[in-house]
Amino acid sequence: MLKYKTQRVVRCSDFDKLVRETYGKIYCFQQQEGCRDRGQYGFAVPDKWADDFENDEIPIQVNGEEMGVSFKSWLAVNDNFYSNTFHERLFWERNFYPSFEVLVNDLYEKGLIEAGDYVLDVDW
Repeated sequence: MLKYKTQRVVRCSDFDKLVRETYGKIYCFQQQEGCRDRGQYGFAVPDKWADDFENDEIPIQVNGEEMGVSFKSWLAVNDNFYSNTFHERLFWERNFYPSFEVLVNDLYEKGLIEAGDYVLDVDW
């Protein structure tokens, strides 16, 4: 008999939508960390090893070397700060984002994600 296990697979676009609707922020998991490849990324909820980024601000430079900001800083940016041009919006997706694990823990604390193991499916 073939052995298998059941997984909770979440489409990346569905996760991004949950984040955008919950926080009212630009968010795109695939664009982070230099643009992720297609694939599956496993994660646990809650994540007891979650580590927040230290940066409270970074230079506004699309594809800049500095990526990731503290969850507090990410939450503090209001919608009026975002630019509507495609090129400038890329900065908010590719450089100015919170730690995935910290974000997942906050969604869990809000009751929007159940505890357990998941796979985030990135396919574009």
